[in-house]
Amino acid sequence: MKVALIGATGFVGSHILEELIHKNIEVTAIARNVENLKDKPHVIAVQLDVNEENRLASALKGNDVVISAYNSGWNNPEIYEDFLIGSRNILKAVEDAGIKRIIVIGGAGSLLDDNEKRIVDGPNFPKEFKPGALAAAEFYEIIQREDELDWTFFSPAIEMNPSTSGKRTGKYRLGTDHPVFDHEGHSRISVEDLAVAIVDEIENQNYIKKRFTAGY
Repeated sequence: MKVALIGATGFVGSHILEELIHKNIEVTAIARNVENLKDKPHVIAVQLDVNEENRLASALKGNDVVISAYNSGWNNPEIYEDFLIGSRNILKAVEDAGIKRIIVIGGAGSLLDDNEKRIVDGPNFPKEFKPGALAAAEFYEIIQREDELDWTFFSPAIEMNPSTSGKRTGKYRLGTDHPVFDHEGHSRISVEDLAVAIVDEIENQNYIKKRFTAGY
């Protein structure tokens, strides 16, 4: 098994990378800055931007699966436009590289509430995260129209940030279009266990052309 990981140095991507290494999976780790990746075992570090579509396609060739943990930056004032452009470039590069399988890390905002409405459209959704969450939600609509690729879209738990992380239990519960809540009514997961769920999906292939989520 050979896996290409886009966004390998980001908050989510770096933890997925560690889980892949833990499973002794050979990884092509792609990021804009790969200085911290060069000494990691089983890792081929490739420095490039997702907007370099031809170079990206070349870097992806020979892999069995692509994981996109791409994020154009929460502090980027153009996050909405940049995320959609970059994500479309990734899809095109995966197709050009002749790879069928891609797992995209999206956001919780596209998950549905009890009224079957997107969480991102609710009145209490944090304004500072809304542009990025809307972009991820729109990309979920785009990827559902993708016929050529065996795609999977992952929406993390609502409470998935540095303050909820730091522990790998290897345990989680799965859902599809609605958040997974624990016995206290929270939808949460550590980024370490999110990474476990993603790598498990590579092996299990339970959500081909589907979305899934995970929580405790």
